[in-house]
Amino acid sequence: MDEVEEVEVVVAHAERATLRVGGVFLKVDADRARTDAEVEAMSLAPVPTPEILWRKPPVLAIAAVPGVTLGRLGGAAAGSPAGWAAAGAAIRKLHDAPPPPRTGRAGRSSAALAAELDAECALLVAEGVLPADLVARNRRVAEAALRPWTPAFTHGDLQIAHVFLDGDEVTGIIDWSEAGRGDALYDLATFTLGHEEHLDDVLAGYGADVDLDVIHAWWSARSLLAVRWLAEHGFDPFAPGCEVDVLRSRM
Repeated sequence: MDEVEEVEVVVAHAERATLRVGGVFLKVDADRARTDAEVEAMSLAPVPTPEILWRKPPVLAIAAVPGVTLGRLGGAAAGSPAGWAAAGAAIRKLHDAPPPPRTGRAGRSSAALAAELDAECALLVAEGVLPADLVARNRRVAEAALRPWTPAFTHGDLQIAHVFLDGDEVTGIIDWSEAGRGDALYDLATFTLGHEEHLDDVLAGYGADVDLDVIHAWWSARSLLAVRWLAEHGFDPFAPGCEVDVLRSRM
């Protein structure tokens, strides 16, 4: 009998699942539009992306990329200052590219974002998920994100776990299902969420003036909007260094 590769469940919840079998990732997504966005974004992005091996909806098979990530939210971050700067340079290269036609997760209008934040904040307090003062403070901080911005090519879910490096060279950026036109500072904030100590290195590589108040605003906004969803899908936003700690850091 031929040897069978072990199947690793990378992530799984009601909306989608990712499995790893050897050097192949199988992404199963009930929403075909997300997979369409991912395939389109990877074809257009001017940064290293995984090779698409085959696609048969609802499954997308992609090759693993070499290297390791800088860490994950809630865990210790790895990488040298030069590695974080290299990631910043790759993000800038993405943002400078012509934006794709579709709107991504980072492209919500200010009005839509404000309405979503207000509704979510009300639920966080009404359901006793977070203290009212913590929610109110972070909602005020988040207000700085509600301003005009120039559409950029954004990844939309640029967690450090989605960026791979070999030494100080970016070898691949994965998980493009939220990509599209959007606010560039949303990506920078997502990438540095929970790892504020590396923000200066990232911005050194990014090489552009950035409004830090907007970065802080997106940290608060993203965390407020994520807490209930994460808890409902088997994740723990209360774990050390995760979203709730990010919100507390703004107090």
